[in-house]
Formats: sequence, C-alpha cells, structure tokens
Amino acid sequence: MVPNKDFVENSLNSYDTEDLSQIALLRSSFEEAEEGEWSQRYHRRPRQSARALREIVGAVKTQNIIELKDIEIPNLAPRTISRTEHFLAAMISGGERQMWGLNGKPLVYFTSIFVSLGVFLFGYDQGVMSGIITGPYFKDYFNQPTRAEVGTMVAILEIGAFFSSIVVGKVGDIIGRRKTILYGSIIFFTGGTIQTAATGIPMMLLGRIIAGIGVGMLSTIVPVYQSEISPPHNRGKLACIEFTGNITGYTTSVWVDYFCSFIDNDYSWRIPLMMQCVMGALLGFGSLLIVESPRWLLDNDHDEEGIVVIANLYGGGDIHNAKARDEYREIKMSVLLQRQEGEKTYMEMFRRYRTRVFIAMSAQAFAQLNGINVISYYAPYVFESAGWVGRQAILMTGINGITYFLSTIPPWYLVDHWGRRFILLGGAIAMTLALCSMSYFLYLDIQLTPTLVVASVMIYNAAFGYSWGPIPWLYPPEILPLSIRSKGASLSTATNWACNWIVGELTPVLQELITWRLYLVHAFSCAASFVVVYFVYPETAGMRLEDMGALFGDATVTANTPAQLAETGSLLGACSPVPSMDLRRGMYSGGTPRLGPSSAIAGLDIDPPHVNIQNGKPRYTEDNDGLSEGLGGWISRVVGRGEGSIRSGKSGRYNALDQDD
Repeated sequence: MVPNKDFVENSLNSYDTEDLSQIALLRSSFEEAEEGEWSQRYHRRPRQSARALREIVGAVKTQNIIELKDIEIPNLAPRTISRTEHFLAAMISGGERQMWGLNGKPLVYFTSIFVSLGVFLFGYDQGVMSGIITGPYFKDYFNQPTRAEVGTMVAILEIGAFFSSIVVGKVGDIIGRRKTILYGSIIFFTGGTIQTAATGIPMMLLGRIIAGIGVGMLSTIVPVYQSEISPPHNRGKLACIEFTGNITGYTTSVWVDYFCSFIDNDYSWRIPLMMQCVMGALLGFGSLLIVESPRWLLDNDHDEEGIVVIANLYGGGDIHNAKARDEYREIKMSVLLQRQEGEKTYMEMFRRYRTRVFIAMSAQAFAQLNGINVISYYAPYVFESAGWVGRQAILMTGINGITYFLSTIPPWYLVDHWGRRFILLGGAIAMTLALCSMSYFLYLDIQLTPTLVVASVMIYNAAFGYSWGPIPWLYPPEILPLSIRSKGASLSTATNWACNWIVGELTPVLQELITWRLYLVHAFSCAASFVVVYFVYPETAGMRLEDMGALFGDATVTANTPAQLAETGSLLGACSPVPSMDLRRGMYSGGTPRLGPSSAIAGLDIDPPHVNIQNGKPRYTEDNDGLSEGLGGWISRVVGRGEGSIRSGKSGRYNALDQDD
C-alpha cells in the first residue's frame, strides 16, 4: 500500500537521524510512485505528486549526510615495494630531490591531449584505408578487390568496435579507466601489426577486426575518463580538444597515404598501416603514467588514493585543504546515494533514464547517419566521381583534411560559451545545405563540377568538425549519472559503431546504384537531427556532473550537496579536477577494497580518510638513499601484481623501499 503525501511529510517532520527504517519506507514509496501506483492515487496531478515526493526523499537523504559528525577516519594503508620497483624508482627519482610533477591547468591540458591519442587512433584508422584502397599496388596485391570486398575491409573494423564497446563499459567499471586504456592500446597494436603483415584478404580482415576491438575500447573509455577529470567550466573545451585528436589522426593518415603513394612497391600501403602501431605503442606506454579517475577511485572505495589525488588536483597536495576535502565529500556523497539504490540493469537504465539514454544514443547515431564517413572512408572515390583522378583525388582528400582539422579548433572556445544546443543546430543546417549542394553539382556534371564538389565537401566537413563531430562524444558521459555512466557510454558508442558499419558497408554499393542521390539521404538525416535537438536536447554547458540529475529531475540528485549548503561554492567552478602526474604521489591504495570506518549512519561515510602527512603535505617513507616509491610501483599496480596491492594490519605509512616482500 502506498502511503499518502501527508504520511510522507509527517514522517519527514518526525525523522530520527538514528533510524534508517523511515528512509527505506520513503524510498519504497518513491519507487512505487515511479511504477504508477502514486499516479493512481493522485490521478489528477500524478507528475506533480511524484515530483513532490521525490523532493522529500532527496531532502531526507541530504539531511542524513550533512548530519554526519566525528567520523573515525582511517589511516593510510602500508605497501611493500619489491626490489624491481626499488631499482626503477632509483633510476627515475634522482636521489633525495623530489620528482617534479604537473599541477593545475598545464596538467589539465597535458592529460586531455595525451589521452586523445586514443581517439587519434580511431581517426587514423578511419582515414588510412581511404587512400590505400585506391592505390595500384594495393589493388594488385589483393587481386583487384570488388567494391563489396573493399567495403567489407573498411567496415569490418566497426564489427569489432561494436562488440567491444558494448562490454567495455562493465570492464571499465571493474578494472578502472586507466587499465582499460592500456589493454585497448595493446589490442589495437596487435591488430595493426597483423594488418601490416597481411598476405591476403582473410589476414587483412582479421587484423582489421582485432584493431576494431581496441578502437572500440578506446573510443568508449577515453571520453568517460576525460569527462571525469574535467572541470565543468571547460569540460566542453577539453572534449573538443579530444575530438581534434580524432581529426588529427584522420588528417595524418591521409597525408601519409599521399606521400607513400610515391613509393613504387607494396610499402606504399604497408607503411601507412605500420604507423598506427607506433601510436598504439605510445598510448600504451603513456597509460602507465596517468593516474586513475578520482570518481572511479571513490566509487570503488579506494578512498586513500582518491583523497590524495583530489588533494593534488585541488589543494596543491595538501590533504587538509578545505576545497579539496569539500570536493571529496561532494563526489563521495553522489557515489553513496547512487550506491544505495543498487546496481542498475539495462532495463532499469532504459526505464528510469530513458531521456538521457535516448540523447546519448541518438547523438552518436546522427553523427554517423549525417554522412561523415561517406567522406572519411571514401573521399577519394567521391572526388574521382567529380573528376579528380588517382593521386589528385588523394591530394584533394589531404587538403580537405586540413580544413577539417582547422574546423575543430573554434569549438574549444565556443562550446562552453555558446552552449551545446546552438552549435548542434547550426551545424545541422550547414551540413544539410552542403550535402544538397554536393548532390546538385554531381547531378549537373558540368565543367566546374570538380571544383564545386570539393568546395561543398570542405564546407560540409567544416560544419561537421565544429558541431556534430565533438558534441556527440561530449553529451553521453556528461549527462549520464555515475551509476550508469560506463554502461550508457557503451551503448552510445555501440550505436556509433553500428551506424558507422552500416554507412561504411553500404556506401561503395550505393555510390554505384543511386550516385548523386546518396547525399540527399544524408541531407535528410541532418534535417531530422535538427528537429530532435531542438525539441529534446537540454543545454548542459557549465553544469557539474553531480548536478546533471537536477536538469532531468532525478530523485537521487535533487538533494543539495554539502558544498551547495556551505558558505563556499563548488570547487569545480574554479579549479582543475585532473590527477597529478607526479610519479612520487598517487601510490596510496592497494588492489582490494577498503572497509570503511563505522559511523553513526552505516554506509554514509563521506569524510576524507587520513593519510600520513608532514607539514600538510603527503609524506613518503624513504630508504637510506632518500628514494621513494615511483614509476616502478605505479607500473606494478597498473598490471595488477598481487604482492604490491596486499594490505597489512599496519597503518600510517609505506614500508621502506629496501624491505623484502
């Protein structure tokens, strides 16, 4: 039986902070209201009644957390350093001098640019085949493949990416964002090596699908990681920088194809494929140096490492810094509120967050159905149909790539000022007009057609590069709550790859069957995307990730956060939430979850843990040479060595480096 509104309000007025039974009853009431039973009782104003109850539940949850006082704070767990790690630390630390590490804005941009290598590989793989498939040595080596065979070689990468993007969300929640980037890089490197050494179409297809698995992992987890380390006031800017990495990869691959086309042997297509292996190896090595997302750390109870990372981000390494501790509490509270509701299944995710999931999936679908990969994958074919032949078609593709790259830079400065909606709407209009013009000029087939088609393609790519290129990768991770962020990002990325495969597989065939009419199909998709954005997509510029739910009316986030109720404002509005790159910091948690301290209200500990400090700074145990744990221990933790992550009963500091395991 659903209690009426008066009962809920009376329960709130008589609420006892020591009694959790009333919280459970109120939560049960809300869940039943979501199922419609509340609507039956208040049939005239069901939405208003459910909203009122949602606010009451949110208020109870907030009161529950803010009332926490005098919580026992755990000490930093010890960690034993192996002899191998001791050797690596000695090589990298340089005696008693502490290693210099980035902080603040330099670290924000360095981290964002570096992880953009993940989407660089995505863009490189998109463009590298466009110049290869028109080369004479490639055609001869693979016995003049048909249009259907070429389409399969190009599009099969999307098959691997589709399936990996579905499961990588769960993988990222289990092993972390950083390890997922590492393993994705290794898989991509393997696939690129097989492509480079291909001796026939079957081997090429195998390499493409393996590389696709790696690309799917990277294209899913990198936007999530980037959104979780970015401040709200320039989260859009950093996401656009990430997309610029994608287009840099595409443009680089086209020009590599062009210069290698002057090679008169099979290396004209093997070298471009080999270059992707180099970038994959660089990303894999670099993933050993970046630290984990603070939000993932707190969501998995790695509180000691989480507070130190946040202190490095917000407090200059001082774990007693008020802003850093407030930010810790805000993130931890959001984690605990969502954890109390339990893990969300895909069915629950669609039911409760259907608007958010629809936005995340439709944004990625339109990004592909709007026709970008007709140009990315088959630009030389497009230019050949307009009158440019052979190497000239690849050259035009390279020039178009430069325009494409330049168009991705203005959103760095516009996306957080103009907003997401305005940019998407303007881009949809410009793309529709450019595709219609392209179709019309191909239909006319006059002397100026080659020049006019190139101009239309450049206008289209520029419009896509500043709008529907970066924004669909920004929307999903920023609008989805932490409890479903990886799952939702997986679904949205899988949608991207599914539509990507459809376009890549059908384009060569449709270019022969319906010729210039193909571009009208994509123009219609652009017009449809304008309508959907106008009526469905909200503006999210400048909002904190923890506050997104208020935009969609979620019960778990209508409660005010501690920082919102305090005298000081949210830290994220002024500081950078990017982990420190100082290799002497961050070695604070083992591989097993910590059991939190007991508190007045079980399961609601949001105070930061203690770490061993000296003069307000994290203090590290040193051996006789003054060396602390550095890159060696970090690498050990990345690859999951059991000895390095076991906690002992001691607390307060690490063991000395020269102690045996």
